Amino acid sequence: METTVLRPYWRWRNHPPRHQGPGERADAEVLLNAAGRQVLAQLCGVEEQVLARALPAFGLRDGRLQEGPPSAAWRTAAGVAGPAAFGCRLCTARRAGAAVRVVRYLPRWDRVCVRHGRWLLDADADQPLEYLDLRAVPEVAAARRRWALVVRQAARAGAEPERVFALAQAVVARWWEQALGWEQESLWPQRLHRVAGGSAGGDLERWRIVGRDAVVFPEVVAVAGALLDPGMAELVWKDSGAGQPRALPADGMFARRLGERVGRQWLGPLAAGDYGGPLTS
Repeated sequence: METTVLRPYWRWRNHPPRHQGPGERADAEVLLNAAGRQVLAQLCGVEEQVLARALPAFGLRDGRLQEGPPSAAWRTAAGVAGPAAFGCRLCTARRAGAAVRVVRYLPRWDRVCVRHGRWLLDADADQPLEYLDLRAVPEVAAARRRWALVVRQAARAGAEPERVFALAQAVVARWWEQALGWEQESLWPQRLHRVAGGSAGGDLERWRIVGRDAVVFPEVVAVAGALLDPGMAELVWKDSGAGQPRALPADGMFARRLGERVGRQWLGPLAAGDYGGPLTS
């Protein structure tokens, strides 16, 4: 059904969210009242309890929607059920027979389409790209496979993978901002140029924003694994005074081992000396 035919089935309480420019946001989400959910189930030929499992926002409520005739309200995905990204069109074509644009709720650690070598970009950004080509950076897909091991580590440690990932990402994002001043850093610039199609050219600042999450993903997974490693925790304990707390020394074993785990032996002392950063905090 075309959009113009479909929308009149509901009474709309507001307008679709938009960016500053023309066109509706790709991450626009819809909340329905009870009658509205029934209409959707009838149109789809799918029972409501099945739709509730398939659509994260299906059962959520909006204060503007009262009981009565089928009604709907527009929201943004991030304000409803979490971060959203573009789905892989090639995967969509395999499953649905058409390579159309889709938007999915996807956490940061699940943005790699390993089958097709793509990093799926945020759907809330006002920019034209849906994905980055990872075929020239196989280490990103390899990190996605290692993340499954980190999740199992977290389960054994009684930690929430989401919190571990968020902390690791905060640590690495801090490094990313500092990396422009690191003369020794070579991995990230090379990776960034490859995900930009060979060269970021004169558009380096834009690519640093668009490509950051994909470029740093291997390091995020490595740091997450380090945070869950009992051996690394023991090194922190020893380096920080073993019961008589002091700042982590730049030449300590923890800093040295952390640098090795992210493929940069020189980075450990810099990270340990960043006393205002999320790692030491």
